[in-house]
Amino acid sequence: MSFRNLNVLVVDDCPHMRNIVSAILRGAGFGRVGEANDGAAALGELSQAAYDILITDVAMPTLDGLELTRLLRTAKDSPNPRIPILMMTAHTERAKVFGARDAGVNELVSKPLSAKTLLDRVIALIDHPRSWVIAKHYVGPDRRRRKNARYDGPLRREDDQVLAIDDSWGVG
Repeated sequence: MSFRNLNVLVVDDCPHMRNIVSAILRGAGFGRVGEANDGAAALGELSQAAYDILITDVAMPTLDGLELTRLLRTAKDSPNPRIPILMMTAHTERAKVFGARDAGVNELVSKPLSAKTLLDRVIALIDHPRSWVIAKHYVGPDRRRRKNARYDGPLRREDDQVLAIDDSWGVG
């Protein structure tokens, strides 16, 4: 699989972690790998350049990864509301994982991470894009991991609107 046409923004307040993740991505052949030290800097970078994937830490000063995700997903002036987001975290408690999911994160990877685990999650973003959901209290990728082929009933909420879009990137 070739990644040379994909640009990734890595956001982490720890310069060492940014360097590790960026080196893994560059080694895998990604096009441009940008870096930002917090969510506020990431918003600025996203408004200046086109990125295909965002990889962000959860815990950062100024603007953390969850707030960055919520702003990207819901702000009227968001530079890229549908950008696939991979969140890195050392906090994998159930409530934290659900909080990331509910903010609109596509995938989650726990720290410490390996090159294989990171690249597997990035490939999951590319190979298994999710439908986009716009509901009263949520905007983002479909949070359901599995489709129940036997379910043919109504949507779970009265005001759900599921917009199926083609998120394939032609990577290959």
